Amino acid sequence: MVVMMNPGGCKPVNGIDDNTIESEAIPDRTQSQIMKVMTACKLQYARVLNLSDVCEPKSNKLFPKLLKMHKEGIPHSIFGPNRKDDFESLFIKGGPIIYAWGVDKKLQDLAEMAITTINTENPIGLVKDGYECAYYHPLPQNYKKQVEWVDKIIEILNNYKNQDLNKGV
Repeated sequence: MVVMMNPGGCKPVNGIDDNTIESEAIPDRTQSQIMKVMTACKLQYARVLNLSDVCEPKSNKLFPKLLKMHKEGIPHSIFGPNRKDDFESLFIKGGPIIYAWGVDKKLQDLAEMAITTINTENPIGLVKDGYECAYYHPLPQNYKKQVEWVDKIIEILNNYKNQDLNKGV
């Protein structure tokens, strides 16, 4: 499981942009980062859930939309109390969970709601020092940081897999 900020620049393979159905997507650069991790860790499948259903690749346009929806009481998060059935049907329990939604303070309420709903003891991610709800995004603007994010998540996942394998010994 991977929890990120919002559906960004990805497009549905079938060309039908419908948030109410699960679909395969043509990956964007952020999802490509996740695929690098998956390949290195020999993982065949990942499901991405987003903090918000709003599809907007630019954060400076996303945040005003989220604020407007919040003020108008429009639900837009699978982690919200009114979307419990959706969450239960789409969230896969028992495997690693990567938190990777970014560190912008404007995401704090959504991040707290996701953390509470998921309720896991050992999320995988790179948390910003001093902020328990802020997990670095897979695609920082700096290329070196992008490589670093992938390398660190691979290391954490490999340790997770090794711990999981040792439980049966």
